Amino acid sequence: MKKGIAYFLLLLFGCSVGPKPIAYGEVSCHFCSMTIVDKQHASQLVTNKGKVFNFDALECMLNHLNELEEEKIGVLLTNTYHYPEELVEVDQATFLISEGIPSPMGEFLTAFKTYEEAVKAQAEHGGTLFDWEELRERFKK
Repeated sequence: MKKGIAYFLLLLFGCSVGPKPIAYGEVSCHFCSMTIVDKQHASQLVTNKGKVFNFDALECMLNHLNELEEEKIGVLLTNTYHYPEELVEVDQATFLISEGIPSPMGEFLTAFKTYEEAVKAQAEHGGTLFDWEELRERFKK
């Protein structure tokens, strides 16, 4: 009986769909294989079955999404400029493409936790603001 309960709990909690901490400096980007070290630009995809894919830059995750079936996506997360290492859902973030803020893969793409932070960064560094849907359209093949 105890073995059955333990197995059930393992299944219940072992397959949760949610973010997992990124081991910066230890794990590689799923798309380009670079070691993930930049804590302001990393992103993460969690499938609807709980499998986690880490990326060194948003553009790598966006490019990977072009190869993935929509129904397999559970959660899409990104680090933000002012809150490195804190993963937020991409549809809650605002994005800036600005040559004034370099990113690991050279697309100059940075996420901000709030629209106000993004507008302030745009005023300082220039560039163009995007919401998640606009950014997805820009990176579709």
